[in-house]
Amino acid sequence: MSDIFREVDEDLRRDRAEHLFKKYGGAMIAAAVLVVAGTGGYSFWRHWQAQKTQEQTAALVTAISQSAQGPEKGVDALAAFAGTADPSLASIAQFNAAALMIRQGKGADAATVYDGIAGNASVPAQYRDLATLLAVMQRADGGDPAQLTAKLQPLTADTSPWRFSARELTAMLAARAGDTEKARTLYKQLADDQQAPQGVRGRAADLASLYGKG
Repeated sequence: MSDIFREVDEDLRRDRAEHLFKKYGGAMIAAAVLVVAGTGGYSFWRHWQAQKTQEQTAALVTAISQSAQGPEKGVDALAAFAGTADPSLASIAQFNAAALMIRQGKGADAATVYDGIAGNASVPAQYRDLATLLAVMQRADGGDPAQLTAKLQPLTADTSPWRFSARELTAMLAARAGDTEKARTLYKQLADDQQAPQGVRGRAADLASLYGKG
């Protein structure tokens, strides 16, 4: 009798399994396909991204090399590349294009390019900050000292990788605005900062001494 009950129990289990498969089998298969496709798709996506990055890097190098034919050729090639590249590589192209503009004496145009990088949220923050710093540098001689100093203020924080250059530029703007006391104080702080680059400390010491005599 026990064998009969076992067979009946197995038949019931089999019927239940077949019923469940008929009801949910399609979804189970679809889920399995999605898992496999997702894993394979992610691997394909990573491979595609790596290949795309290699291709874009090669295209960037080609664009940079165009500057050998003259700054204008280089600027045009870099601008064309930046228009289609991923944000990080596009910003590298734009930095290079701005440098070529400066070589041509087009500091105002370069500053505009830097503004574009600084305002692009897709670009890493440290490069946006660098673009802000470089834009201020291009406007330091003729721009409004107060406005330029305000742009630099976040970059002077202890956590900023550009703090020493930003502080040096802030001191220069203070001197330009006629606040030689502030300039002297800032230069002295830089000169005494053991973490500041040697070149920055040397210039700061000379200028702190100069404004101290005033």
